[in-house]
Amino acid sequence: MLLSDEKPDLRLINPLTLAFVGDGVYEMLAREQVVREHTSLSAKKLHALTVDMVRATAQCRGFEIIEPVLTEQELSIFKRGRNAHTSHTPKNQSGCDYHYATGFEALIGYLYLKDEEERLNTLLNEVIKVFRDDESETSQKQG
Repeated sequence: MLLSDEKPDLRLINPLTLAFVGDGVYEMLAREQVVREHTSLSAKKLHALTVDMVRATAQCRGFEIIEPVLTEQELSIFKRGRNAHTSHTPKNQSGCDYHYATGFEALIGYLYLKDEEERLNTLLNEVIKVFRDDESETSQKQG
């Protein structure tokens, strides 16, 4: 955890800053999940599986999975992130996916900075279940 005990006022943090934090948190948790489930894969394959979970289209889908269970406050944070104006132009995804992914990351960053670890884990476990089911279906079709 961080060295500072000071808590920022999350209402004043730019939603793109929340998304910056959320991006790092989500990628770290995705990497952890991939390693827990695939202990014998090469780093290259672990990276590919992680990328599948953290790309904008996957984060957009992640939001769709958790949207029905979000609180009013969480939905508000998501919308602030989604509607934030970025100077970045997405290369390999639609603008819609990119904005939804930014909202998803802002929500993750908000929950992380608010120290709501249990809520963060609850929401992300729902997302991971769907990715795990998708991965099982894909491997069954290939096998």
